[in-house]
Amino acid sequence: MKFLILTQGCKVNQYDSDIISAAMLSNGYIRADENDTPDIVIVNTCTVTENGDKKARRLISKLRRDYPSAVIAVTGCYPQAFPKEAALNRYADIVVGNSENKSIPALISEFTESKAKKIKIEPHEREFYEPEEFFHSGKTRAFIKIEDGCNRFCSYCIIPTARGRIRSRSLSNIIKETDFHAKDGHKEIVLTGINLSCYGADLGLTLFDAVQAVSDNPLIERVRLSSLEPELLTPEQIEKLSKIEKLCPHFHLSLQSGCDETLKRMNRHYTSEEYAEIVENLRKAFPACAITTDIMVGFAGETEEEFEKSLEFAERIGFSRVHVFTYSIRPGTAAALMPDQVSETAKEQRYGKMTGLSERLRRDFFEKNLNTVHKVLIERQISPEYINGYTESYIPVRIYGGKAKRHDIVKVKITEVKENFCVGTVV
Repeated sequence: MKFLILTQGCKVNQYDSDIISAAMLSNGYIRADENDTPDIVIVNTCTVTENGDKKARRLISKLRRDYPSAVIAVTGCYPQAFPKEAALNRYADIVVGNSENKSIPALISEFTESKAKKIKIEPHEREFYEPEEFFHSGKTRAFIKIEDGCNRFCSYCIIPTARGRIRSRSLSNIIKETDFHAKDGHKEIVLTGINLSCYGADLGLTLFDAVQAVSDNPLIERVRLSSLEPELLTPEQIEKLSKIEKLCPHFHLSLQSGCDETLKRMNRHYTSEEYAEIVENLRKAFPACAITTDIMVGFAGETEEEFEKSLEFAERIGFSRVHVFTYSIRPGTAAALMPDQVSETAKEQRYGKMTGLSERLRRDFFEKNLNTVHKVLIERQISPEYINGYTESYIPVRIYGGKAKRHDIVKVKITEVKENFCVGTVV
């Protein structure tokens, strides 16, 4: 039987889908090619926003129309956060929570025999589920999830409900998967998690230990970190991380707002000045590093004055890139009940202003790197005229006339700045 997996949401979801794929393959199922009609469709859902739930429901409905005889299994954050609603979906044959992804192959087998709908949504386990079967990544950099869950309870966020409490992966299992990807030819590993900064809190370890374990593999040349909660990056932690030569100088520190009043309502665990100090510490330890972030506009109660403070703070920090998004009410969170919700018109205006700043800051960062030399990891070649790649600080670089192959890491001098990328030559 041939299966297809469709993934919504974040890099952690994508990783989970890869682990589900590995389990399906080990149980004798076959991945459907692009032109195949799948016998099984697995939808890995996202529930960060209410719109995410709507997208999931629309997709499931469409899949039933497109593949009327296929087995449709729904998993991910949506059924875990809203089990009763997800279980009632009339188009899904199997509904599974995040905590039961590992049982999907067995449930498919049971459904195939009985034709009776299967629902398995259990509370999250207290320990990290450590896979023994890994998936051969088709991406240039391999992602490894080392942490799951979150204990922060930001007032706008449903993730602690969908993902449970913090659980960390053992170093031995991290090393095992690193070896797997290294043997596949991957030279860069990206460590990811729901709250990556909290890695090891339940094991007596820290994020440094995981980075060191991966960088110890002689075939791995670069280690990159995905999104981080800033307040856990202490000066001591930053100093230790700076000693790992393979760690990429690119830090995505989730800000959400540059206004202290807004941060307090969000139940974030730092002030804007504390955040600025963390950025300063990173720049001292990692000169010329890239600092990227997420900023939410239009959060409940955000006044025009508060938004302007956030805008000014973003410019002051000088991010190399900002992911801007508008706040949307999420049922089941504290912020959904807050007064003074911001109008959609105001959200759109603020989104436009913050996005405009983000584009300018990104170009400024590109300009600062003009005529500098970087190590670029080569991506898959799309055009015969050029090859693409990313620097250690995640600057996208286009190289014309280069002969490097995918997965190669080459020295490149940045010679020109374009709108969304830089042009470089191999040196």
